[in-house]
This record gives sequence, structure tokens and C-alpha cells, in this order.
Amino acid sequence: MSVDVLLGLQWGDEGKGKIVDFLAPNYDFIARFQGGPNAGHTLEFDGIKHVLHQIPSGIFREDKYNIIGNGVVLDPVIFMKEVTQIHDKFDIQLKNILTISSRAQLISPVHRLLDRVLEENKGDKKIGSTLKGIGPTYQDKIGRHGLRVGDVLSESFHDKYKLQKSYHDYFLDGYYNEQFQNEETQFFDSIDFLKQFDILDTEYLINKNVEKNKKILAEGAQGTLLDIDFGSYPFVTSSNTTTAGACIGLGISPKKIGEVFGIFKAYCTRVGAGPFPTELFNEEGKQIGINGNEFGSTTGRPRRCGWLDIPALKYSVMLNGVTKLYMMKADVLSDFKEVKICVGYNYKGKEIDYFPSSIDSEDIEPIYKTFDGWTSSTNSCKDYDSLEENFKDYIRFIEDKTGVNIKLISLGPDREETIYIN
Repeated sequence: MSVDVLLGLQWGDEGKGKIVDFLAPNYDFIARFQGGPNAGHTLEFDGIKHVLHQIPSGIFREDKYNIIGNGVVLDPVIFMKEVTQIHDKFDIQLKNILTISSRAQLISPVHRLLDRVLEENKGDKKIGSTLKGIGPTYQDKIGRHGLRVGDVLSESFHDKYKLQKSYHDYFLDGYYNEQFQNEETQFFDSIDFLKQFDILDTEYLINKNVEKNKKILAEGAQGTLLDIDFGSYPFVTSSNTTTAGACIGLGISPKKIGEVFGIFKAYCTRVGAGPFPTELFNEEGKQIGINGNEFGSTTGRPRRCGWLDIPALKYSVMLNGVTKLYMMKADVLSDFKEVKICVGYNYKGKEIDYFPSSIDSEDIEPIYKTFDGWTSSTNSCKDYDSLEENFKDYIRFIEDKTGVNIKLISLGPDREETIYIN
């Protein structure tokens, strides 16, 4: 089994980009399997920080091949900007190391406009969309009139675009303006740029290399609690963010899945609206946000912050079949006198220890266990044995409750600020 999966176990923003970059030397291929430019994978090395939105996080490692899978929705305008920035900043020729699935869906100007209009019409019931056109693109995919990346190679691509646009005329006719026309011009310019890349049926590329025992790392976006089926619906993303989504989003059999690396923060954050049982509205919550620089890498919005939630984490571990846990941003909690972990909820008059399918934050009260904190001297540790005992107690408790060992601890944004436990 040569396909390992790396994904987030919370509401996204767990630090997946850093870990993909950290693990990439062990793999031949890095493949994104879902999501779109609403993702923001931040990598930092050699004092340089960069945010990737659609391109797999393995591009900064030499001799690694990168794939944008069929489960991704691709904005060609953002793709062109992203490729250009990477070339100018790092002098990396992505055409040599990046292939795009012909089956991946295209985000068009219609989708971006539709996203804005739909969100505006929700009034105070907004879900907090990033307005990147993600949801409408997946809607068109399921509605069977989406545009796929492979369509850009067709001589009738413009006609296909006009047909797709016509499906939304009844709703958007009054919104087509000069700004939209400018976006259409940028869109077609970016299509010409996109055509310079390898556009293939990547399911064959991946499976042929699986047969050759090449190592493939499937990279997820967002997080399990934003999964369209299993997340805190309707405040979710529009794709399956779980291990099962990796099989669909890359065209591989479940039999090919090996390790599943589940990434979580030592606390919890959430961007946008939706239930968040352990959210903190006090100074502790503000301090976590300041320490962790908790602002969306795609939106810039401040993230809501709270304590670690064990019922939610166990739920994610179960759904994904996690084999190894990776704890991120443990340094953020350093120098707190006490830290807490939610071990259950008081929910509608009953005490429960699971994550319900439908919750409102006002209906649920977290039950906490309190731990003595650890100092910032932990942040400079290079191995597990050097960690303070209070921090080890925190780690052991999480392992005991989830039934999965924590094999990696991140103590800073740089790829070197990482403890790997054999």
C-alpha cells in the first residue's frame, strides 16, 4: 500500500502545509485531492514564508512530482497568479513538476459571482463563504453541467463556457456588469496559461506509479469538521475532506491506502460562522489568537479560538481511520498557567461524550479537564525526552482518549521546529 493520506481533523487551518513539506522527502508524488483556492497552506523555511492555495505543498522539495487531482476545483486566474509568484520568488519551474487532472472542475467568473450573490442574499444567516466560487462550482459538477480542466483543450471551449453561463442567467442577469466582463477577460487569459501545463487523466498516472511501488502522499484541504457530509452542516465546505474523499478525489482504491496522518492543533480554531462548543470569549481566547497569529491565510479574517475538543477529535479519528496523530502549534499554549481539554458536553440536559450531528453552540456546554501549563522553554526542544513533564501529561491524555499515538509535535512555523517521535 503506497498511498498515505494527510488531512486535518478540526475546522481546517491545522498546519497541513508545513507537514506536507516536512514529509515530502519521503515520497515520490504529492497529490491534492479536494478543495480549491479557499485553502491556504502556509509553509515557512529559511526565514521565508509562502502560502499555497491550489498547488500541492510538495513543490519546494527537489525531485518531487505534484498532482492536482480530479476532486479539486481549480480557479485558473488564481492558478496563474500563484504559479507566477512562485516562479518570481523561488525560481521554480512548475511546468516540470506539476500535472493537473483533466477531470478537475474549473471555477469560472459565473461561479464567483454566484457565490457573492447567494451569500449576500442570506443576510444574517451567512455561512462565512470565502467567496471564491467553490460551492457553486461543486453544484455545477453535481448538476452535470460543470466545466472540466480537460475542456480547455477543446476547440469548442468558449461555447461550453457560454452554455454553462446560460444555466445561471435567470438568477444573475441583473448582475452582469463591467467588473464581471473584466473577470471574464482575465479568465480566458488564464485559460491560455493553464494550457501550457500537463493536463492528463491523472488516475492512470497515480495507479501506474502505485503498481511500481512509488510512494504517494495525498494532501487534503480544510478539515474533517468541514466535510460536506460529516461536518457541522450547513457551516461546511462543499467537498469530502476525509480519507474516503482521497480515494474519490484521486481515483484510487481504498485498498491502496496505507497510513492516515491526522493533523490537529493543541487547541481549536474556526473561521467564519458555525457551532464551536469550546470557543473562548475571554482573555485566554484572545491570547491564543495573538500567540498563534490566528488570521485566515486566505481571507485574513481573525479565527475564533478555544480549547482542544476531545469528542470532536475522536469523531474525526474514527471517520478517517487515523493511524498517527500530529500535534501542531503546541508552542502557542506555552506560558499559560493552566490549559484545558474538553472531555464531553452537557447537551440538552444530558451529559454526552460524542460529537452530535446537529448542534448550536448555545445548546451545548463543554465539560473540561484542567492541566498545569508548561513554559516557553519547551519551544526550543529538539526531542521528546526534553519536553516538560506537564506537556507530556497533556500529550499522554490525548493519546489515551483517542487511542492513537502522537508521532509529531510542531513547536513553531519553520520546518526545523518539529519533533518527530519514532
